[in-house]
Amino acid sequence: MLNIEYLTNKDGDAIAVVIPIDLWRQLLPIPPEEASDEELQEAVEDYCLNKAMDEAVNTPKLTRSEALAYLEE
Repeated sequence: MLNIEYLTNKDGDAIAVVIPIDLWRQLLPIPPEEASDEELQEAVEDYCLNKAMDEAVNTPKLTRSEALAYLEE
């Protein structure tokens, strides 16, 4: 489990996220001052997609009939 914290304003609305620096370096291996907003967005998307694919490897495969039944729901 990741140690991610949310910073909130006085109304309790989340306004920022604090993540461990090791995770930040995985997301954005280049210095942050050299990265654009678009590069950061792509890095986060890539990280999340890679995590989802890693988790998918460990999930049971559906048979054709199970997959079709799932899609019909």
